Amino acid sequence: MANELVRRLKLAKRALAGGSIGSAPRREIPAITAEEVVEARSFFPTEKYFIFGHARSGTTLLTRLIRLHPNVHCNYQAHFFTRTPLLEALVADPEIGSWLSRRSNRWNRGRDLSPVVLRAVSDFIMEREARQVGKAGPDFRVGDKSPNSLLNGQAVRLMYKIYPDARLIFIIRDGRDAVLSHRFQSFIDTPQLLSKEDLHLRDEFTRDPEPFLSGQRSLFQAKNLRQEARRWVENVTFTEQVGHDLLGEHYLHLRYEDLLTQPWEQMSRIWAFLGVDPNVTGLRQELEGEMQHNPDADWQQQKAGEMAGSIQKGRRGSWQEVFTTRDRQIFKEEAGTALASWEYDAD
Repeated sequence: MANELVRRLKLAKRALAGGSIGSAPRREIPAITAEEVVEARSFFPTEKYFIFGHARSGTTLLTRLIRLHPNVHCNYQAHFFTRTPLLEALVADPEIGSWLSRRSNRWNRGRDLSPVVLRAVSDFIMEREARQVGKAGPDFRVGDKSPNSLLNGQAVRLMYKIYPDARLIFIIRDGRDAVLSHRFQSFIDTPQLLSKEDLHLRDEFTRDPEPFLSGQRSLFQAKNLRQEARRWVENVTFTEQVGHDLLGEHYLHLRYEDLLTQPWEQMSRIWAFLGVDPNVTGLRQELEGEMQHNPDADWQQQKAGEMAGSIQKGRRGSWQEVFTTRDRQIFKEEAGTALASWEYDAD
């Protein structure tokens, strides 16, 4: 009784201080054990994989292509490990942790149940849909694509704690094209989040796009472009490093540009990486047909046709026409080394 009174007083004090009852600090979630992985796979036997990438780097295209295979399913942006509050928010509260790990809880085998709970939740979410489309079971693969631009390598660490047995595919796109595509996306999809300066640029572009599309006027404020370049460098550098270190042969990267120019070769490599045979009758023809579509461009055309009509979606090298001399110099200063390491011409 006394302990409960103390607890309630602490909660009241926190609320009066301007916090909220549900704002207790997060705790460290233990990693799943090898034994727990084996048990999880006995209940949810479909192999899991994840697709990461910087924003506007081709993760959506890769998702559309990868699930053409009859043994592979994928869907979009559960953000289990890539955007707060994250999957682990389900068990992050210290009181939840106490409940899942208390010694009197005879279901937990003397250990914190949190990683088992998280694995069961995400496994169920993915396999639930895989079953609906007839792609569940030990011969199938199901995955989630969620851009990891916000957490970079940390997203890989969070994934590995719950899915040390999963595979990770990381897609990289020339940072200049990725940043440019993200800029147009913000103009079309989220103008309400733009600053006054950016709204002015958006209005100027809508009225007269030609100077912006020919490199005469910049679509970016210099400070913001530097920040975006640094974010791209952090994403591709740390995701690659942590992916290799933690996952080893269960990690694969590819370039968006190679996917555009060699779709069959790249997708065959990816399907083989997932452990399924790419030599399926009619699969290559389906792939070639899917490459002709761009649902994202169609959506943006419907939403903001007056602006989207000026933009060619999904092209490689668009930055060469759009970037001003200042834009090129800024990106080279901030990302030249990273561009070169991925065999992109920094000039």
